[in-house]
Amino acid sequence: MTLTARDLMESDVKTVSPDDDVAAVFKRFARYEFSGFPVVDDDDRVVGIVTESDLVDLFEPEDETLWIPIGLPPFVDTLSYQVKPPWADLDLGVDMVRNADKPISEVMSADVATVTPDTDVDDVLDLLVGGDPDINRVPVVDDDDRIVGIIARQDVIRAFRDRRLE
Repeated sequence: MTLTARDLMESDVKTVSPDDDVAAVFKRFARYEFSGFPVVDDDDRVVGIVTESDLVDLFEPEDETLWIPIGLPPFVDTLSYQVKPPWADLDLGVDMVRNADKPISEVMSADVATVTPDTDVDDVLDLLVGGDPDINRVPVVDDDDRIVGIIARQDVIRAFRDRRLE
């Protein structure tokens, strides 16, 4: 018996709206242990996906140069260092205020790989382990592109484990 997306998918899908703001989506990430949510319109059609890394990108400084003043005025010089501060060291308070009201449609990825319930497991695997390392979950949609489920990498692993135990 061949596995299909229907066999792998979770049908209770938590989603967000394109009009939800960044602050609301942060709350959803805090409430649910997911690393991404499908973004759906009022008709439940998938229009994007938003991940934790999309939100983290809002808080990464574009200029990774740290300027350090040296000496006493008026003889001040600066040293510059290339830094990549750890997540915990970023000034989230300022960035959160600046980005809290931004609609998630400005942050989400609009190019979403989807499958239908009848898609073969091999095609699902190709998406999850293919050339795009950012695909960790695949929305399952009906013929009208309405969301009916979602498949995460762990769903595929769980299905194969369960088949081996039968």
